[in-house]
Amino acid sequence: MTASRVDLDSEQMGRDLVALVLTVVELLRQLMERQALRRIDQGDLTDGQIDEIGTTLMLLDQRMTELCEQHGVRPEDLNLDLGPLGTLLPRV
Repeated sequence: MTASRVDLDSEQMGRDLVALVLTVVELLRQLMERQALRRIDQGDLTDGQIDEIGTTLMLLDQRMTELCEQHGVRPEDLNLDLGPLGTLLPRV
């Protein structure tokens, strides 16, 4: 039996890992944003809480943009193709 050798590009693996982590963070950010909008629509939040959530979500979006640029990942790369189920992140 011969051993097969797999050549792995460690740089590409690193980019792929960063893209995967950023995809999960983007999914969580979108879920938090939707939950915040539901709570706002229901009137569950004070004006101060709405301002704080808005600021937090804006800062997170800015940081995501910075991380994508820093690691050479395009925002459109932050998605997973789930085959017949479609993509993980909804198209905005």
